[in-house]
Amino acid sequence: MGLIEFSKLPVNTLVGADWPTFKAITAGREVDKGFRGKYFLTKSVCRLLSLLKPLEDSRYEKRCAARPIEHDPLFILGHWRSGTTFVHNVFACDKHFGYTTTYQTVFPNLMLWGQPFFKKNMAFLMPDKRPTDNMELKVDLPQEEEFALSNMMPYTYYNFWYFPKYWMDYCERYLLFNTITEEERAVFKAMFERLVKVSLWNTRGTQFLSKNPPHTGRVRTLVEMYPNAKFIYLTRNPYTVFESTRSFFTNTIQPLRLEDITNEEIEANVLEVYRRLFYKYEEEKHLIPEGNLIEVKFEDFERDAFAMTEHIYQALRLPGFPEARADIERYLAKKKGYKKNQYKYERRTIDLVERHWSMALQEWGYSL
Repeated sequence: MGLIEFSKLPVNTLVGADWPTFKAITAGREVDKGFRGKYFLTKSVCRLLSLLKPLEDSRYEKRCAARPIEHDPLFILGHWRSGTTFVHNVFACDKHFGYTTTYQTVFPNLMLWGQPFFKKNMAFLMPDKRPTDNMELKVDLPQEEEFALSNMMPYTYYNFWYFPKYWMDYCERYLLFNTITEEERAVFKAMFERLVKVSLWNTRGTQFLSKNPPHTGRVRTLVEMYPNAKFIYLTRNPYTVFESTRSFFTNTIQPLRLEDITNEEIEANVLEVYRRLFYKYEEEKHLIPEGNLIEVKFEDFERDAFAMTEHIYQALRLPGFPEARADIERYLAKKKGYKKNQYKYERRTIDLVERHWSMALQEWGYSL
């Protein structure tokens, strides 16, 4: 157990942002009463750490900027709580993959300079399990990159964690890219490319392994950047996804937010974002070249993770499975005793899912 409980964080994750990003994200936003202490402490730490950013930039130019990316990434897509973390961890057993680490998601601007010192302190302070689902947390474990991107630029969906009153605005602009400007999209591409290069340098990988639910709404942009990228799209029982997402978002947003939001508003946003994300992916998935996309039910993956992993390697023509086989088997053997959260569907849950997400139930063939 870390020194600080997640629910009692005195700052939020914007402490790791560069100063221009922090100013842009918070510009024109009102911090509600009760969150101002957290805001000012986060702002102060961010301002102090940002003084080190020129050192990071200098080392990036020397070590990473000119290094070509050997292989286009493998993207794991799917709505939150669709099993993306488990699949990510399985594929990360393959040492040819590089990935964004948990430390990097908070301090993406302290990777090439100062990482040993700051990582040691983060490891001492952070909890050892995610409070919402008991998944292991360690500074060097693979993590989704949206938190890192939100500390590198102001054009990411995860701004909603801090300012949830603008949740659906961030959804349209930075999750689905429906109203993003071309200038903002250009910055997104540049920052994501930088994140990929630093991640590969840090983990000594040759192919970037991405697990980032928000990328599910950005297929067009990702294919533009990486024409031969591979994609795994995970689906999961929508009844389970709803219960799990509502719980996860309701708990996770508490130590991060700088505005008030009710549980009812969180639930309404979860329902609407899922619907929009579903249709956005369906609209853009045809842009992925034939043979570069596989759609997988998480229940099938969970039932026989090793066999499904081997199948995905073959279907997407991914290198490295024979070399990674033993490590994958060892990881899966350790997870056999893992206890998942159990969900009992109340009548209200069933009604909400069938009213708002019937398209997913029908498309993927899920039922009670």
